[in-house]
Amino acid sequence: MRGELEAAIREVIDSNAYAGGPFVAKFEHDFATFCGAGNAIGVGNGTDALWLTLLALGIGAGDEVITVPMTFMATAEAISHCGAKPVFVDIDERTYTLDPELLEGAITPRTKAIIPVHLFGQAADMDAILEIARSRGLPVIEDACQAHGAEYKARKAGSIGTAGCFSFYPGKNLGALGEAGAVVTNNEELRNKIQMLRDHGQAKKYHHTLIGWNARMDGIQGAALRVKLKHLDRANQARRANAWFYDQQLAELEEVILPTEADYARHVYHLYVVRVQNRDRVLQAMANRGIACGIHYPIPVHLQQAYRFLGHRKGSFPVAERCAEEFLSLPMYPELTATQMGAVVQELKTLLRTSKRAYERVV
Repeated sequence: MRGELEAAIREVIDSNAYAGGPFVAKFEHDFATFCGAGNAIGVGNGTDALWLTLLALGIGAGDEVITVPMTFMATAEAISHCGAKPVFVDIDERTYTLDPELLEGAITPRTKAIIPVHLFGQAADMDAILEIARSRGLPVIEDACQAHGAEYKARKAGSIGTAGCFSFYPGKNLGALGEAGAVVTNNEELRNKIQMLRDHGQAKKYHHTLIGWNARMDGIQGAALRVKLKHLDRANQARRANAWFYDQQLAELEEVILPTEADYARHVYHLYVVRVQNRDRVLQAMANRGIACGIHYPIPVHLQQAYRFLGHRKGSFPVAERCAEEFLSLPMYPELTATQMGAVVQELKTLLRTSKRAYERVV
């Protein structure tokens, strides 16, 4: 895509449209269409998308917002920066998303919103979550920062709840050439508020209706994302094909728990995450063999030092904690070759089988 991106950037430079402007507006139109939503609002990053959506919904001091402990820190940070309190619900052990069966028990009179996280590229069980939310009159904000193009019952992630929030961090399925994010929504009032909040609360230039912030998307990022959006479906299909390769090659390994694609979902594999025992040792051993794996995420949010004041202890959310000790992210991106993936599989198999034999000898 380099040639297309360079041409798009030159066009922005020629137009001097760097902060917001027509290139962002064109991307907003294209991304809303892609998601099957009425509106998209470009912002500075995914954290801004979550934070501004909460602000636009009037969430503030004394309120509670329900989310999951197995997510990137930004989900909870956005809640905290509104002055609200994050309330955690454990994840389902198959999908790694919010467990709807535990949701109702977390709702209190202070609950003002629910943020399910579409983790690793798989949508949460939205119908079950929305049914509970509607019965309580609560908005549902989809954290779709890892789910560009993912689907729930043939609907695009982000288009199902009150709003959907996306990050375009460079490593995402749809990544900018820097920082960027967006909110998609069918709610016109919400769109108008977020548009004002991202631009110092301006309804029009120098007319400040709200106390806002500077969270505009850059013109260069809008132009680059518009180019990359054209390639997203193909890239997601390549990720799915790569995941299928891993699934087939690793299926025989009893020592590995493979990711599960829910019956309702079209997983887009932002990450391909398996579960193994002695994860940290496996991670280091793979690195020693020249294969860089990752951990997403080693410490659940409720056990982070920053949230110690909430009073949670180890054992508060056992599924999230167990997964945090076992998750291992294998290399995953569209351009992986069969030879590269074969090397990953072979090294992992050799490592785990060697470790198993050594354990059996000790026993």
